[in-house]
Amino acid sequence: MAGRIRDEDIATVRERSAIDEVVGEYLQLRNAGGGSLKGLCPFHDEKTPSFNVTPSRGLYYCFSCAEGGDVISFVQKVDSMSFTEAVERLAARAGIELRYEQGGQVPGQEQSQRRRLIAAHKAAADFYAERLRAADAVTAREFLASRGFDLEQAAGFGVGYAPDEWEAVTGHLRGRGFSDEELLVGGLAGQGRRGPVDKFRGRLIWPIRDLSGDVIAFGARKLAEHDNGPKYLNTPETPLFKKSSVLYGADLAKREIAQRRQVVIVEGYTDVMACHLAGVPTAIATSGTSFGEGHIRILRRLLMDASEFRGEVVFTFDGDAAGQRGALRAFGMEDKFVTQTFVAVQPDGLDPCDLRLAQGDAAVRDLVASRVPLFEFAIRSAVTQFDLDTIEGRMSALDTAAPIVAHIKDEGLRKRYAVALDRWLGIMDERFVLDRVRDHAGRGQASVGRPASARQRETAAHRARDTGGGGQARAGTPADQGNRENGGAPGRNGGGSYDQGDPVVQVEREVLKLAVQRPGLCGPGFAALGADAFTVPAHAVLFRLICELGGWDRDGESPGAADVPANGGPGRGGREWARSLREAAPDDQAQSLVTQLAVESMHTPGADGEPDSRYVAAQLARVEELAVSRQISRVKSRLQRMDPVAAPTEYNRMFGDLIGLEQRRKVLVDRASGAL
Repeated sequence: MAGRIRDEDIATVRERSAIDEVVGEYLQLRNAGGGSLKGLCPFHDEKTPSFNVTPSRGLYYCFSCAEGGDVISFVQKVDSMSFTEAVERLAARAGIELRYEQGGQVPGQEQSQRRRLIAAHKAAADFYAERLRAADAVTAREFLASRGFDLEQAAGFGVGYAPDEWEAVTGHLRGRGFSDEELLVGGLAGQGRRGPVDKFRGRLIWPIRDLSGDVIAFGARKLAEHDNGPKYLNTPETPLFKKSSVLYGADLAKREIAQRRQVVIVEGYTDVMACHLAGVPTAIATSGTSFGEGHIRILRRLLMDASEFRGEVVFTFDGDAAGQRGALRAFGMEDKFVTQTFVAVQPDGLDPCDLRLAQGDAAVRDLVASRVPLFEFAIRSAVTQFDLDTIEGRMSALDTAAPIVAHIKDEGLRKRYAVALDRWLGIMDERFVLDRVRDHAGRGQASVGRPASARQRETAAHRARDTGGGGQARAGTPADQGNRENGGAPGRNGGGSYDQGDPVVQVEREVLKLAVQRPGLCGPGFAALGADAFTVPAHAVLFRLICELGGWDRDGESPGAADVPANGGPGRGGREWARSLREAAPDDQAQSLVTQLAVESMHTPGADGEPDSRYVAAQLARVEELAVSRQISRVKSRLQRMDPVAAPTEYNRMFGDLIGLEQRRKVLVDRASGAL
């Protein structure tokens, strides 16, 4: 068993693993202002982005599902790894040699299972690629040539050859120190009568990589006539490989997908190769399974699929009946996307690889350019099954196509396609066709309750929650969402509700956010507030924690500022400061609150979103003014209950206190408004 990784090595891994770069390998991030980035959360399905990343502090947080942490916890969560496995993966990515407490550098057999399996797959991929040039791989090279690929092009995709032997790769990997158990668990070998034997024999091999570029599986095509196995054989599901959540070519295509806001879905490995070589670098394919919801989730994150009519998902299918069925299956998943969906089908039935071979690279690009909306394709495919020269044929086509039109959730789009269907059928009675579509919709063929602008209103509502009102923190957020976003933080005065629409909660959060993100700007005025100035218990806990760690001020410099020079100067809380707060947090609730406040955007009135000393002073004054107002209420309540005749000295003292508090409140109100 591996020893404990040294703390200084873990710190080095964190320092050299930029969280925006690591997260960017799994989803598309866009500027959210205030030094933060935003994308679609990889941990739950959402239509509009709630997932925030703050590179300067090395933290992420989803304001919808409340998942948050640093770069190591992100890798743990997104790839279902242990802490050690996540550190090892990031270390390998950054080229860092880890040291362990039990005796220096760890030999191969002591590494985590995942790291070992990744290493075994890399060694196998290198072996297969090298054997492609061997004498016995002539059939593999001939096949590639017949599909229009030379050896250099094949090498760019890591294509290789599995020798037609029982223990070629098994023996090679044993010689590299991998155990039989590791080969079996990783799907590189199968159990034979006398021990493990090669999983792939006499086949052309494609390495399948995850989004970070690690080889996690293989796809293999048979070459020999005597091979009784399936035409394509894939690695079985393993601890590394879950075929429903892996897309072949996504590691190569992800940056182009993000930049072009387009993904082209093809059916096979050679189709991906053909598209990329022909100038369509956004092509991907599934790996041994049908396109499904797991793949959709990956693509939505890569596309930043959060805005209707921006971006494209283009399905390509063969022109035969199977391709038509595939397109209709895709139609059934269309509402899982927010962006537009299209279909590109070559009239002569050629797939992208055959098309490139027969007509050249330009023809592949033209195929994608000739895409039609998925709705139109599905409707026209249904209509073309019937003889439209007869009344009976037109009515049968209408009854077949009407349920498809009824399936369109956007009411305005559904109506326009109903009108188009009338024109394509030649019925020339729009009202009749519309009634027929409404009839199918009413039978429950599809949900039609959402109006035309529902997605847009959904996006607008989400943005309203993000920006809030009054220049403060996320006004108008429902109480139950506030509870989720704060890890169930108890509400004001220990109550169970945490309503971010409460103005007092907003102000307290803004001050604590300043202390987490810009501690050097807060100065002694922050510490002078005292924990009693905060009405939310979780806020008071965090206030004490910040003061205990000396975060309010230290010679004008914020802790951690020197750790992130790019942030520039005093007053900026760096990743070390945020991490020290998270590590010192007394419980998960406090740690979650630190993470939220570290990634949440500032709500300053300036154009650049950066707070200055005047803004900080106003926020501190506002918190103190609210605290003084509560004191005034308590003193007034006590005075009303007192008898000035029975206790004149006590009464006069308290009355003097009230006058002093009222004067103090007036000063604070002026300061909070910027008058002082």
